Amino acid sequence: MNLSPSNRLTPWVGRLIIANAVMLLLLMTVFVDPTLHGALRFAPGEALRRPWTFVTYMFVHAGLLHLLGNMLMLFVFGPPVEQRLGGRAFILYYLYCGIGAAVLSLALSGVMPTAAIVGASGAVLGVGVAFALLWPDAEILVFPFPMPVKARTFILVLIGLDIVLSQLTPNDGIAHLAHVGGAGFGYLFFRLQSLSRRSPRPPPRAVERVVMVQSGAAEPEQRRTPPTPIRPRRRNDADPVAAEVDRVLDKISEQGIASLTAAERRFLDEVSRQKKQEH
Repeated sequence: MNLSPSNRLTPWVGRLIIANAVMLLLLMTVFVDPTLHGALRFAPGEALRRPWTFVTYMFVHAGLLHLLGNMLMLFVFGPPVEQRLGGRAFILYYLYCGIGAAVLSLALSGVMPTAAIVGASGAVLGVGVAFALLWPDAEILVFPFPMPVKARTFILVLIGLDIVLSQLTPNDGIAHLAHVGGAGFGYLFFRLQSLSRRSPRPPPRAVERVVMVQSGAAEPEQRRTPPTPIRPRRRNDADPVAAEVDRVLDKISEQGIASLTAAERRFLDEVSRQKKQEH
């Protein structure tokens, strides 16, 4: 999947990968007492007495392969989502999906046997859902399959596998339905956002897109030009970079360039440099 330049490692994705790797290393080498491991994992029967486990279980993994699988998926889907949402919103969304996975596990424990869970799978699958909703037609190459698949298809297949495996192999030690909880809470987040944007609002005035980004310096005064209608937007579902450029340009048109976050300014700078090199 070609997401350059937005596929580079972003701050919170990097911190999450490092935090999970360091935690696994410490639990395997220094803090080897099983009591500590039990105090950090999420056990539905003990959750109300140990409320911190709604968060701490996300940073505890069952082994190196468990960690590598989750962090690889976070590395692929996390950077574009973080750049789109912004750093603060991204880490809150990540934790929200992870807590959502634990909440579903707690709810299910009232009707079926539910084992203790560890790992970031629910939070990471929630990030995957965010990517699939933002760029549903982005193509992903999945080894060893030679043909690319669309992002939404890939995420739906993962969710479907978790549901099927939860019924076929209920005692395999993997919290399949907790993963589905993270995905479900992620979908609910974007669904509620979509509904909130449907409130009536006055039609926007026709404006001209003028983009001048200069990092670290005062913004130059722009010449006044007659307003012209915005050209019809092309479909960018298959091109995440073009979609992100359109979103940022719309934000500048509606709120002004001062409304851009630091991540959005860096993104425009890099796209501008890339365009200059191409010409």
